Amino acid sequence: MAFLLPNFSPSSPLLETKTKEKPIHQTLAQTKPSFSFSHLSPLASVQTPTLSEGAQLNTSRVAQDKQQRDDFYVNLGLAVRTLREDVPLIFSKDLNYDIYRDDITFTDPLNTFTGIENYKLIFWALRFHGKILFRDISLEVYRIWQPSENVILIRWNMKGVPRVPWEAKGQFQGTSRYKLDRKGKIYEHKVDNLAFNFPQKLKPAASVLDLVAACPASPNLTFLWGPADAYSSSWLEFYRAVRGTLNRDGYLLPQDGLVS
Repeated sequence: MAFLLPNFSPSSPLLETKTKEKPIHQTLAQTKPSFSFSHLSPLASVQTPTLSEGAQLNTSRVAQDKQQRDDFYVNLGLAVRTLREDVPLIFSKDLNYDIYRDDITFTDPLNTFTGIENYKLIFWALRFHGKILFRDISLEVYRIWQPSENVILIRWNMKGVPRVPWEAKGQFQGTSRYKLDRKGKIYEHKVDNLAFNFPQKLKPAASVLDLVAACPASPNLTFLWGPADAYSSSWLEFYRAVRGTLNRDGYLLPQDGLVS
C-alpha cells in the first residue's frame, strides 16, 4: 500500500503553504496603524496648551492681587502705629518718614507744599520755632480713626505757654487727614477744621481774624470757642515763622537739624 500514499515531504509546496498561513486575528494584531498624532490638525495640537496658559495667567493675577492687598494692610497698620507714636511728639523728636511717599503733599487752609524734603522742613520748623517762641508747647491726640479704608483721621489739640510774660497760654484744635495709595503709603496730609481758643486779654489783630475766617471750625468740636477779641501774638508769629521757613531758599537739612 506504500505506493498509494502521496510522497509528502517537509519541502513540499502544499505543506509550506499550510504552515505559513496564520490566524486572521494574529494578522490584524500585527498590522500597524496607518496614521499618527503628527497628522492631527494644528488646531487640535494648540488648544490644550492655550487653555493651560490662560489658567496659569489667571492664577498669577489672583496671586498678585492678593499680595498687593496684603502689602496694603501691612503698610496701613504700620502707618497707624507710626502716627500714633509720632504725632504726640512732633515738638520733641523727628518723624518716621518711611510711611510717606516722596511726592507727599501737605495742605493747610492757606498753603500747599509738595515733596518729602518740604514735609521734613515743616516739622523741623515746628520744633525749632516752637522752642524759641514758647516756654512749653505740646500736642495731644484726641482720636485716631478711619472713615474709609484709605483715609486716616487724627483729631488733636495743641497747647502752648508763650515766652512773652504778658501773654497767657493758648490752644487750638485741628484735624489731620492722611490719604493712602494702593500700596498703603501716605501721599497727602491735609490739616483742616482748625478752631482757636486764645486768651481773652488782648485785642485781636486783623490778620488773626483773617486766619480764623480761613480756618472754619468743625461743627462737632469738643471745646468752647473763646470770645471774639481773643488773640495771642506768639501763635501768630509761630505760624508766620513756620510758613516763612518753607518759603525761603538756601536751607540745608543735616541729620541734627536745619541750618541756613
